[in-house]
Amino acid sequence: MDNQILRKKLSTYVSDSGRLRNVSEPVLCEVLNAWENWEGTASSFYRSIGFSPKQMAKLIGKAKKLKREGSFGSEEFTQLHTEDDHTEPASNSKGECQGIELLLDGGKLLRFQKVSQVIEFLKQAG
Repeated sequence: MDNQILRKKLSTYVSDSGRLRNVSEPVLCEVLNAWENWEGTASSFYRSIGFSPKQMAKLIGKAKKLKREGSFGSEEFTQLHTEDDHTEPASNSKGECQGIELLLDGGKLLRFQKVSQVIEFLKQAG
């Protein structure tokens, strides 16, 4: 996400005294994603967002806490069935399912039992 858009979203939560108040969870998630994907210095991130390091540290800390508690991406897992999906998943000696997991933006997790399913999914998504 462009930091200019994030700056505008955050500016809607600024009180008359200039403090960030009652920032919603989806915006906190966006702040955390932007912070985690930032490749520059911390001070350049704060400048691009347009808020002080103290304000951003409080928001990022709150967002990390919510993420640890499972507030982001807490949707239930739903299994997708395909035509050739008639066999049981492969398992190792411990009985754990082996497969491929993709973590998408927004915290969604997709699990595939076979490589062919991942390839088909990527073809349809592209």
